[in-house]
Amino acid sequence: MNYRIHTDAIKEKLIPPELTSAQVAYTYANEADMLNVVLLGKTAKQWKDENPTVKGNVRDVATLNQLLVLANLESYNAVLINQGKKQKERMELLRQLAVQQLETLENDRVMVKIGI
Repeated sequence: MNYRIHTDAIKEKLIPPELTSAQVAYTYANEADMLNVVLLGKTAKQWKDENPTVKGNVRDVATLNQLLVLANLESYNAVLINQGKKQKERMELLRQLAVQQLETLENDRVMVKIGI
């Protein structure tokens, strides 16, 4: 559902009606890659270029924690898009959220391992 919330915000706020279908596709891909960079540090193409023999894409090899945070980032990005924030500001805010959530999830995992 977060994916749908995210794509609806992109469609409603970032895609003017005069765009061609190629430009529309680029807009969606650009937003997806922004989330990849925020969370994973690279675009899908950069990852594929670095891992040409691995099947799938960068999100297929993400950890469970990364996928959970990605879903949260999609939802938060939709909120920021609807607020009219520019991509640079959204990236900064999303990166802060990603770091905080990944640290929390990793700390929780460590606490479970030691029996806390």
